[in-house]
Amino acid sequence: MNIGNIIIPVIIILIITYGMLKGVKVYECFIEGAKDGVTICFKIFPYLLAMILAVTVLRESKALDYIISLVNPIVKYIGLPGEVVPLALIKPLSGSGALGVFTDIINNYGADSYVGRIASTIMGSTETIFYTLTVYFGAVGIKKIRHTLWAAIIADLTAIVMAVIVVTFIFY
Repeated sequence: MNIGNIIIPVIIILIITYGMLKGVKVYECFIEGAKDGVTICFKIFPYLLAMILAVTVLRESKALDYIISLVNPIVKYIGLPGEVVPLALIKPLSGSGALGVFTDIINNYGADSYVGRIASTIMGSTETIFYTLTVYFGAVGIKKIRHTLWAAIIADLTAIVMAVIVVTFIFY
């Protein structure tokens, strides 16, 4: 038997048992948490809808292709292959969109190619910035994000540059 198949149910049973031993009404707490979850979903839905609409418009209007053609000469300076630029631009906006671009890169170039390794490193080290900000700040009603966006963008740019450096250093 694979331990991975039973670890989640065991953890759930341990949590329920611990709660019952401490006198917590586990089922009632679960229901209350589920109600809070639904409320949060309704609160953040407009933010998510706006973000999804913006990403769709950007892709369908071919504005993203134009942006990629503008950015390509700049990213070649740091050694980022042009094939990975769409991934680097989509990942901060949409995780599912980035996964689609990533899958296309892996299918075309292979996972063990230079392009595939950089794409894999970028997928693992960057964040869907706008989605994350939308969900977390929207859930608690924060409208002024101050320096969070710029810090996240700088972190993603750093991750992209480091992906090129690390993959080049380790594999080539």
